[in-house]
Amino acid sequence: MAFRKKRKLSKKEAKAQKKQDLLVTENSVSEIIEPVNEKKSVLIELPQIITVRELAERFDIPVTNLISELIKNGVTVTINESIDYETAAIIADELGYKIKAQKETKDDRKKQNSNTFTQSVGLENRPPIVVVMGHVDHGKTTLLDKIRQSKVADFEIGKITQHIGAYQVKINNKKNINNIITFLDTPGHEAFSAMRAHGANITDIAILVVAADDGVKPQTKEAISHAKAAGIPILVAINKVDKPEADIEKVKRELGELGLVSEEWGGDTVMLPISAKSGKGVEKILEILLVIAELEDLKAQKNIGASGVVIESHMERGMGPVATVLIQNGVLKTKDVILLNNTYGKIKKIENDKGVSVNKAFPSDPVRVIGLKNVANFGDIFEVAKDEKEARFKLLSKPTKTKKTHLSLGEISQKIKLGQIKELNILLKTDTQGSLTAIQDALSNLSNDEVVVRVVHSGIGDVTENDVNLAISAKALIIGFSVLINSAAKNLAYIHGIKINTYNIIYELIDDISSGLSGLLEPEIVEKSLGKLKVLKIFKSNKDYKIIGGKVISGKILKSSDIKIVRDKENIGIGVIDSLEKEKKSTSEVTEGFECGLGLNTKTAIEIGDIIESFEKTEIARKISQS
Repeated sequence: MAFRKKRKLSKKEAKAQKKQDLLVTENSVSEIIEPVNEKKSVLIELPQIITVRELAERFDIPVTNLISELIKNGVTVTINESIDYETAAIIADELGYKIKAQKETKDDRKKQNSNTFTQSVGLENRPPIVVVMGHVDHGKTTLLDKIRQSKVADFEIGKITQHIGAYQVKINNKKNINNIITFLDTPGHEAFSAMRAHGANITDIAILVVAADDGVKPQTKEAISHAKAAGIPILVAINKVDKPEADIEKVKRELGELGLVSEEWGGDTVMLPISAKSGKGVEKILEILLVIAELEDLKAQKNIGASGVVIESHMERGMGPVATVLIQNGVLKTKDVILLNNTYGKIKKIENDKGVSVNKAFPSDPVRVIGLKNVANFGDIFEVAKDEKEARFKLLSKPTKTKKTHLSLGEISQKIKLGQIKELNILLKTDTQGSLTAIQDALSNLSNDEVVVRVVHSGIGDVTENDVNLAISAKALIIGFSVLINSAAKNLAYIHGIKINTYNIIYELIDDISSGLSGLLEPEIVEKSLGKLKVLKIFKSNKDYKIIGGKVISGKILKSSDIKIVRDKENIGIGVIDSLEKEKKSTSEVTEGFECGLGLNTKTAIEIGDIIESFEKTEIARKISQS
């Protein structure tokens, strides 16, 4: 049978046909996609960071449809920009896709560390970024000072150290090639864990300093937990070996019990005897750092705009907001416009770690930048924008962040039941060593075919702010036995929505974890009213955000707390307090009798006379009755 040749459409007819096709696409897109998209019934694995283009390909849908869905959820991005797994999970749920997180590999971490904002092309070698950790008085500062004096002082103006929280050293290796190492001089483990809690994995290698005359101590264990949670290699510097009471073998045995086995004993951890005071062994440490860096094959791009992380920020007289940033990828130049989470600015001046003005900064360089509109937040990620107009637009387009809630024992139980969790990380704090040993032994026997139990950190004493930071970065559940939670830890846990489970009876603790692992545990939700406020004035009201003024009529109103909106004694909506001001100053709480201003994340329309009730939710793990 012969087919008749299709008549060519006129320009007018073609235009009409195109308009009709567009109408069909816009009005019936779900009808077109749904019947043929078989991927909705398949479990799709997604990485922690994915570009919009790649996500559309994984879902097998037009990228324009995906961008439209993202915009509906308050996320304004282009086709080549990246989004995180949590955002992708929200979109997947709304579109009806089943997803799970890809297991993170070392290569994934390198890719994420080297560039959060762009695709990995044109990679070149970059210097390693090293953090020094260890117990107090074991020699961290002495080691850093010895390295700084021997390798940095000669290059500094007037021999004065410009302390900006990080510095670089140059080393001549046997091939007479200049190599650079960047040392991150953090004030302690708190800064390291806090930075990781913000999502900034910036270090490549950890030096663990252990005193040969003192051995493994609580902060030594803490440092190991932080480094392991970050997934970075650990180089052990056994310090103070020149002391008469030094016992190197004892240190190696104690570290071996914590999973760090010396190469001499058949393990893979390099342990070097040193004296930070005299300088013995310091050159060897620098040599080994370069070897580890070569094995890690650290890469970054130098042909794109810079991205990196803020490691210090403050207001300086005569200069305005000043930030110390660590470049992770690309090149930062004067007159570049950089965008952060809460501010932006055109760079007027760049200073290196020696206090010298430079025109450019490269990957792994720590530099001070001047020109921001406001003081940046510690741990914030930055990127270079096209111009100030684009930076302002992106800043205004950023979705307002509500309190991030981490998983409770009950929620973990449900995810285990659904097969979404394969590993349960636990941070354990107890009152005595005996309790710690007994609970660790019991927990080690709870792993099953569905999930592996892993204690990422354990210690004796109350739950601290540092414990919460480590739990955030390691995605761990905090378990306390016969211990208290200090106020700083409570505040940080509240801000990040972390539930801390505490017990006084061992068998109840073990039963709850066991039941949670079996997917049997349902949490009991208890709401506690904190206070009520009467709305007196409405300053701003749009779809998702309201700014109001009112007077606290009972209890207290807390920043970041959940709220109910009550009208005529009926609950008409919910939301979260995003900001709180008293007498035009930001505050964390306002008590009865005082007036204040509130910024609310809520979709509910608010009227004068409404009651805003501040409350907190507590999830109580259900106990298993004993026979």
